Amino acid sequence: MKIWVLLLLVAVASAKVFDRCELARTLKAAGMSGFKNVSLADWVCTAYAESRYNTQATNKNTDGSTDYGIFQINNRWWCSNGQYPSYNSCRISCSQLLTDNISTAIQCAKIIVSQQGISAWVGWRNTCENKDVSQYIAGCGVQMKSTE
Repeated sequence: MKIWVLLLLVAVASAKVFDRCELARTLKAAGMSGFKNVSLADWVCTAYAESRYNTQATNKNTDGSTDYGIFQINNRWWCSNGQYPSYNSCRISCSQLLTDNISTAIQCAKIIVSQQGISAWVGWRNTCENKDVSQYIAGCGVQMKSTE
């Protein structure tokens, strides 16, 4: 009995870490390729820079806020954790950003990029901006849109 409880706890606590190409295909299927003129490669690069493709990544910031999930979405502005004051512009609980199903994270990322652009992500500015990001989708079998 104890071993089953331990296995269950390990399964619940383990995060999904996407493979680069799996994430590229998931984001493309969700309409992220070319959304607000942001290339699919930039989205995959951003996820790598922010979380290393880890759906359960969190980061505590110096101002006391926390970033959540594969896109490291901040609870000061975009989600609510029920503890930290938040504008909650995506109208979601931050815990929804920590699941293997990243559809909520994608929808919130679309809101963020619509309001602030891709430069809202420090990881994008530091890792992807003005760089050849084609490597992030190379060999993944995803077609780039002509705007990319």
